[in-house]
Amino acid sequence: MSDDDRGAPAEPAAAEHGLPGGDRAEGPATSTGSLPTTVLPEGDGGRPGAGRHARPPRTTAHYVRALGRRVRAQAALTAVLVVVAIAFVRIGLQHWREGTTELGLALLLAAVLRAALPDRTAGLLAVRPRRVDVATYTAFGLVVILVSLTITGGPLASR
Repeated sequence: MSDDDRGAPAEPAAAEHGLPGGDRAEGPATSTGSLPTTVLPEGDGGRPGAGRHARPPRTTAHYVRALGRRVRAQAALTAVLVVVAIAFVRIGLQHWREGTTELGLALLLAAVLRAALPDRTAGLLAVRPRRVDVATYTAFGLVVILVSLTITGGPLASR
């Protein structure tokens, strides 16, 4: 390139789009002259691809916010699993009737949370369409409660 060509655009298309000096990237998309592309300088310690459109580096605060979003998204399931854990402890302590009733209550809690929360907030409670989930959780919860209250005698009966 000679000294008198330095200030002039390399191609007329570059001048039309307001590109200084006609800086164009190499490649098949620009060799046809379809859209000029400005070559961005390397920044941030010379990282390749770092320029005006590069994503800023992620900070610890970004990861903390992402973790908080994930925890909140599964809060409904966590509440149900806490009730289930309490029920299993009760069953393990030989209070099987109360424990299985609490398991049924956990399913009813899942039905209420699935009916009340939007799909995005319901997390893993949202398995099927809302009506099917609510009907399934409710039916299974009522059956478990009914069975736990009607069974008498047997090897697990209270002494």
